[in-house]
Amino acid sequence: MEARQYSLYPINNRYLLPGTIPGNIIPLKSNYLPETQPEFTVEVANISHLFWAKEICDEMLASAIARGTGISKRTPQSIQLKMIQGEAVIAFAPDGKWVGFSYISSWEDGKFVSNSGLIVAPEFRKSGIGKKIKHKIFELSRQKYPAAKIFSLTTGLAVMKMNHELGFEPVTYSEITSDDAFWEGCKSCVNCPVLMSKGRKNCLCTALLYDPERKD
Repeated sequence: MEARQYSLYPINNRYLLPGTIPGNIIPLKSNYLPETQPEFTVEVANISHLFWAKEICDEMLASAIARGTGISKRTPQSIQLKMIQGEAVIAFAPDGKWVGFSYISSWEDGKFVSNSGLIVAPEFRKSGIGKKIKHKIFELSRQKYPAAKIFSLTTGLAVMKMNHELGFEPVTYSEITSDDAFWEGCKSCVNCPVLMSKGRKNCLCTALLYDPERKD
């Protein structure tokens, strides 16, 4: 007799055979159901999170390649430094899985602050956690640098929408930092030739700015 094969369905963290699924429940392929999403932990990263730096960097690069967009390359060491300095936000699922990350950097003696490196692990995308991370990194920026202008460079529509909700406005590159150290980071981006050909005045990324003097 040929053995029958069953597909298991996760329901409220339990795996059930097809015939045992209640009629009013639609099986979801993800282990993380909507009601568990608020349990995600989003916190300021610290020295206890250094282990995750390489995985974060690898996912940043893989995501950029998959989207076909440019990205300023980060190293695990640079991510670890942000964690040690308390200038990063990290998120975890209830079972301890890494969910997402973002960090901040200050420029021109704190006149400007950039919100960068927002990444969400593939299995948690479209769960709403990206917005929670974005809000947390914005709060951290305001706490550490209350007088700074906060800016973001992105090609992602979702990030643009989140920035808009927080009060960011699209600006020209001339309105964000002129710090050479910031633009040095763009040299590892595939779109750097475009940036350089335009004299650092324009590129494929959209510049968005939050000016506390205009908002407060």
